Amino acid sequence: MGRTPLIDPERFLHELDWNLLRTFVAIVQAGGISKTAEAMRLSQPSVSAALKRLEGQVGKKLIDRGPGTFALTEAGCQLYTEAIEIRGSVLRLATVLRDVTDVVKGHVRLVIASHVVTPMLDECLRDFCCTYPLATIEIEVMASRQVQARLVERSASVGICLAHVQQAKLQYAHMFTEYFGIFCGRFHPLFGREDIDRAELKGQPSISFVTDQMNEALRPVTLMRAELGLSDHLVGSSPNLEEIKRMICAGVGIGPLPVHVARLDVEGGFLWQLPPYSGLPQIEINVVWNPDAKLNRAERAFIDLLLLKISNTPPELRDYQR
Repeated sequence: MGRTPLIDPERFLHELDWNLLRTFVAIVQAGGISKTAEAMRLSQPSVSAALKRLEGQVGKKLIDRGPGTFALTEAGCQLYTEAIEIRGSVLRLATVLRDVTDVVKGHVRLVIASHVVTPMLDECLRDFCCTYPLATIEIEVMASRQVQARLVERSASVGICLAHVQQAKLQYAHMFTEYFGIFCGRFHPLFGREDIDRAELKGQPSISFVTDQMNEALRPVTLMRAELGLSDHLVGSSPNLEEIKRMICAGVGIGPLPVHVARLDVEGGFLWQLPPYSGLPQIEINVVWNPDAKLNRAERAFIDLLLLKISNTPPELRDYQR
């Protein structure tokens, strides 16, 4: 049985086309050649040829492809893990180089789950901008699993999200605990009623978060919806809290919202909480960062300030059950 030829590291370093790595990452994240070609505005043969050239350079098959089949090989998995770290480092080069010439400036990339609503974050943003007026902040909303992926690849500074499954490369600090209830809008027949039996909710048209799946961080919310009989008639979904609330308020269906977030809309007569009223799903929100990421001064200052806000807030005030 023939041996796999050894790769000369120095020769590999000089001959590897870094653009092929970028294309490979895009192929894996898109889940196919055609989707990658569309996203990168290239022809499918060009993308296929790039993958073939990369496999030739590394001397390994990276993706098993066929009719209805698209799976990374063991070599492909290892290369993808290294490639996304390289990609994250390259993305951060502009920020790092800018800080060398102008250390009083810095850019913070904050990635958060959409239902992160807390005065601690608002106070941190206000204090940070007052203390560091030349720093800039970019906030992007995405699913919690994507937040962690961005931090693993070091393309974001800090994240705030749910963490049903924690990544070994990241550090986590508990920020607050929120509780999800079921709500309807003022145009719904159940609005304003205080004598609602849970059985009346079964089969009602419902709204849900896109990440509300059994294997996701909102799994407790999924279980509550299933127990109430709301799983079989899903009429609307979104990854964004505001759009979930919009559909509920508009009367599209009933659905889950963090109780502390919905409070003002309940008081304003736009939302009405439905049973159950106790034993609500409890969701832990965490601040997450990558300790191996090379942070600029603004990023370090933002993380330190946010962690200080958390430590200065008593645990009972970080539990939003009320």
